Amino acid sequence: MRLRILTVDDAKAVRLLAERALSPFACETAEATNGFNALYAMEKALPDLVLLDVSMPVMGGLELLEMMRSNDTLRDLPVIMLTSPADHAILGRLAELGISGKLVKPFRPEALVAAVRAVVKLSPRH
Repeated sequence: MRLRILTVDDAKAVRLLAERALSPFACETAEATNGFNALYAMEKALPDLVLLDVSMPVMGGLELLEMMRSNDTLRDLPVIMLTSPADHAILGRLAELGISGKLVKPFRPEALVAAVRAVVKLSPRH
């Protein structure tokens, strides 16, 4: 069974970085541009891990995370938050909601892979 990782970020560059960083591994990547689109994507195919940006239009990461934690199907999904230095005010709330990790933007591809590896087992693509 291949891992499915959903990257939720309004910045195309971040979604592309995640896709490229994870391409050497046996995983499937999907993307969404905001929390609303992410809910739809998770309804279609449940991911094993969500990389979630805090600040996005339509529905931000904190709002999505709160919705996920109150939903029986999505409650236990591991989430790595993609934050910026400006997000320090909500870090306590993110911890309360049980995030699996945090990456501060800008980050390098190696940092993303290390954060993902800390949460799920990445196998090389064969």
